[in-house]
This record gives sequence, C-alpha cells and structure tokens, in this order.
Amino acid sequence: MISHLQISRARLAFILGGLAMFGPFSIDTVFPAFLVMARDLGVGKVAMQQTISVYLIGYAAMSLFHGPISDAIGRKKVLLAGIVVFTLASVGAALANDMTTMLVYRGLQGLSAGVGLIVGRAVVRDCLQGDDAQRLMSQISMIFGIAPAIAPVIGGWILGFSEWHGIFWFLAVFGLVLFALTAWGLPESHPVENRVPLHAKTLVTDYAHMLSNRKFRLLALAGTFNFGALFVYIASAPAFVMDLLDLGEQDFVWFFAPTIGGMMLGAFVSGRAAGRITGRRLVEWGFLCCGVAAAYNIGYNALTDSPTLPWAVLPTALGAFGIALVFPIVTLAILDMYPRHRGGASSMQAFVGLLSNAAIAGLLSPLVSDSGLHLALAASAFTATGYALWRWYITHDNRCPDPDPNIARHEPTGEM
Repeated sequence: MISHLQISRARLAFILGGLAMFGPFSIDTVFPAFLVMARDLGVGKVAMQQTISVYLIGYAAMSLFHGPISDAIGRKKVLLAGIVVFTLASVGAALANDMTTMLVYRGLQGLSAGVGLIVGRAVVRDCLQGDDAQRLMSQISMIFGIAPAIAPVIGGWILGFSEWHGIFWFLAVFGLVLFALTAWGLPESHPVENRVPLHAKTLVTDYAHMLSNRKFRLLALAGTFNFGALFVYIASAPAFVMDLLDLGEQDFVWFFAPTIGGMMLGAFVSGRAAGRITGRRLVEWGFLCCGVAAAYNIGYNALTDSPTLPWAVLPTALGAFGIALVFPIVTLAILDMYPRHRGGASSMQAFVGLLSNAAIAGLLSPLVSDSGLHLALAASAFTATGYALWRWYITHDNRCPDPDPNIARHEPTGEM
C-alpha cells in the first residue's frame, strides 16, 4: 500500500518517529530544570509535579479529538496544525515568569503534543498491513525511544550555558524543524473517499461503542497498565535520580539511557520477529520480561536502603524491553478493530493511557517516590494488573470471536 504514497518506509519511520517525540521531549527535557524552575517560580517540588499533570490532562483531553478530526479532514492537516500550536505554546512557556502562566502554556503544549503519536499510528495503518505494519511500528518505536534518553541530557546541557527558559526555546525550534519535515516529506495517507464526517453525536456514539466493547477495553487497559510500570519511574525521575540515587542535574542519562536502550532493543526484536513469531507469543514473552524485572526490583530494593548504579536501573531496562515487545501488537490489534475509524480508535487508546499517566504523575508519584521499595511495589502492581487484563482478553477472544467476517480480526500479525 505504501507505494502509491511515493515515500520510502525509512522516511515514513523517520518523520513519524520524530512526531512521536513531542511527548517525551515535552516532559523529559524539563526534568533537569525542576529545582531551578521551582526556585525562580517560587513553588515547591510538589507544585512542580503539576506542570506534568496539567500537561498530561491537556494531552488526554485533546487526544479524543486528534484522531476523529484526522478521519474527517485528513492526517496531514491535523499534524501541521498541532505542530504550530505546540511551537507557539513552547514560546509562551519560554517567556513565562510565574507559575500560573507556566501552567497555562504547559496545558497548551499538552493539547497539541499528542497529535504526532495519535495521528501517526493511524498513518501507519493507512499505509501498511499485517507484518509490514508491525515492522514499521517497531521502527517508529525505536526512533521514538531515543527521545527520553537524550531529552534530559539536552536539558542538562542547556542549563549548563543558559537559564531554564532556553529549554522551551529548544522545544520551539524542534517544533519548527518538524513542521518543515512534515510539510515537505509526508504525503496525505487518508484519501477523501475514505474520510468519515465529524459530528458530535456520531463521535460520542463511536466512543461509547468502543468503550462498550470488552475486547477494546481489555486491550487498552492491558497496554496502559503495562506501560504504567515504566511511567511511574519516568514521572518520578527527578526524585529517583537526584534524591534516591544521589546524582546531579546532568546525570539523568544514567537512568534514561539503559531504560530507553531496553525499549529500543525490544522494538528491534519485535520488528525482526514479525511474520516469524506469533503476536500472542511475543506479548507473552514481553510480560514474562516485565515479571522478571518486577521480581528483581522488589527483591533488590527490599535488601538495600540506598539504591545504586547499575543495579537500581536494571529492572527498568528489562521492563522497558518487555513493554516494547507488547506495544506494537496491542496497538495494531486495537486499530484493526475499527478499520474505518483508526484515528478514533487511536485517540481513545491514547486517552485511556493518558488519564492513567496523569494520575500517576500528579497523585501516585509524589506518594511513592520517597523510597526505592515503594516505587518497585507500585511498578510491580501495574505489571501484574496489565498481565491479568491481557489473559482476560485472550480468554474472551477465544470464546467470543468476531461474528462479522468482514471486520478485521484483532490479530495484526495474522497469526495470533
């Protein structure tokens, strides 16, 4: 299918991977500046956590609309508009000198940042099917995975020669670069004849149908809880790195590099396994890795009061590897449920995940980031819940296959 778009798969992966970087760049680049921002804005560490929560709430709220709008008017227009809003919001945050203003522009960043990831997933499914789609999704995951590793390093480097405002100027420039790349290099993947008119009543009905679909709920929640085990560490990164590991503002790389290295390796293995290993087996292997990581994490932190490198980051690296095995399979299965509403399905999946991430960042992280054991227990609970939901989905899928043979099966590899 990709040939009619006259774009190489490598270029498609590069652009969509860059667009997916908006989210982690918006969060992780700012982490090294938390202390100096709190001082300059006159707030405490708990208040600084709200800059993440407000961002994620905006991200979650708008995520419900990115996909359906792209189903109605095309993918590229929505992508370009989102990039413009993100760039302007980054400029506003760079000029902010009080907490209220900062929260307003962080919210605007959140409203726009999800467009790359959500619409990008729909673009993948527009262009490719089956094993090819899994390979491309895995390639995008590898590129996307670079962002959390290099973002805090870039943030710390910027703090070395500039104030924290410079981090948001960097995000604005990043937005401009992606706007140029998208406008030049990404064709429209959703032709006019396949578009679905956007009506509020229809949108509500479609989302209600998705949420009433047990298979959709189970898959979306399984993926959400599985990723939550990693996100609780990402949201707690300032406390984990600087307080628990006793490292400096420019040392976030010691946490993010091995963690994202595990995620990129998992994405690579997932892409190589497409067509060779069934999707269901890959997910089982992914959850096995996450389970081993959880057991080690609890054991290690129960035996030490002062976590140290490299032992403290080994479980997050292994867990990230397992998550990367699970992610492409679950995401493509969700998109396959609604072939004419892929944007909407991607939006609802993202919305469910983002609500969870916002709660983790704003509510859970401040409660568990005081000790390594509390973080390990919280992450392990997410992993266990995610696997239980996945097994529930498998049981339900075996008992209740889709009655309509014209509807795509929930099996992106064709072999689940």
